[in-house]
Amino acid sequence: MTKSIIIIGGGIIGLCTAYYLQKEGHQVTIIDQSNMDFGASYVNAGYLSPSHIIPLAAPGVMKKGIQWMFNPASPLFIKPRLNPDFLRWALAFNRSCSIKNVNRGISAIKDIAVLGRDLYADIKKSEDFKFHLEQKGLLMICQTQKMLDEEIRVAEIAKNQGLGVNELSSSQLQQLQPDTQISAKGAIHYQCDAHTTPHTFMEEIKSHLEASGVIIHKNEKINDVVINNNKITAIRNTSRTYTADEFVLAAGSWSNILSKKLGIKLLLEAGKGYRINSERDLGITIPAILAEAKVAITPMQGFTRFAGTMEIAGINHSINKVRVQAIANATQQYYPGVNLTTEEKNDAACGLRPVTPDGMPYIGKSAKCKNLTIATGHAMMGWSMGPSTGKLVSEIISDKKPSLDLAVYHPDRKF
Repeated sequence: MTKSIIIIGGGIIGLCTAYYLQKEGHQVTIIDQSNMDFGASYVNAGYLSPSHIIPLAAPGVMKKGIQWMFNPASPLFIKPRLNPDFLRWALAFNRSCSIKNVNRGISAIKDIAVLGRDLYADIKKSEDFKFHLEQKGLLMICQTQKMLDEEIRVAEIAKNQGLGVNELSSSQLQQLQPDTQISAKGAIHYQCDAHTTPHTFMEEIKSHLEASGVIIHKNEKINDVVINNNKITAIRNTSRTYTADEFVLAAGSWSNILSKKLGIKLLLEAGKGYRINSERDLGITIPAILAEAKVAITPMQGFTRFAGTMEIAGINHSINKVRVQAIANATQQYYPGVNLTTEEKNDAACGLRPVTPDGMPYIGKSAKCKNLTIATGHAMMGWSMGPSTGKLVSEIISDKKPSLDLAVYHPDRKF
């Protein structure tokens, strides 16, 4: 049965959802408050990373976050605020930093990330897209034995989940990257991972969607929702009213603002990440995460991207130069020959990633609204999980059996 569907949000989740819904024959409209050319979907590290099986909310993370609160260059920064929504999120995050949450999240994160990785390749092949996609794996580079031991433990979990991974000595690591010097104790190489250049995919899928009949409204902020009998009957902004059979909330870090109007209290915080690009040939050919510093490095199409930090400090796009410099410093610490220039650092950009208390996304329908499907809260994994989330949302709305068990992602789950 063909339905009219409005997707609120035109980032990676919204676009992939539109892609699968239009393939099912639905009439799809995307509404986004921006020009759809910046933000987390454009400045991320481009990883398709089933290796990231440990959720952000893990034992010791809150304690570490409190310690790092006083370090302006720390990888994780949680700004304390006397805001009821933030306080509820912080308490739920603290409760979620447990072994139980990690054990619950491992297979749930792995399954949706593997599906997402494979769907990128499927989309590229079936639509004859040209976007950059490579599977060279991902290196977790460690400078201390303590961190290497910790990453080896995670690698063993990944192996038990059926993921391709092996340990590298410092000499083996250097052999893999002969054109650049690496200072490291050793590394873990996840062959299961792939990488992309985000903007190449975003531009191509937007063009494809419009050519396929999907209507896209840019620079339109939805600020009112009309509800009747537990259903959305219309959404509005200052100039227009929109109606549809079904609605999808995929507005990233802004999703909980609209959900409040429906009586749905999504615990969600914006986690800011930064990126620096360098168009110089730096000899880096395999994506890597600098394990102690939590900095991601990705060889993209025509440039190398350096990304990092998780700054939970509300919705804002201000650039903290201390954090940008921390990314540059960490890079040179691991890659002594790579010195990011002042010009490159001054061109840094940021994006906001929606973070749930337990580190797993919200995907599904809330009991409080019959014709709304929520798709947000992917944190650092939004790029990896974009196509899989889009497919799952399409299956929900099309009344098909979901490709994955959705219980762990339910938006009404308790923390």
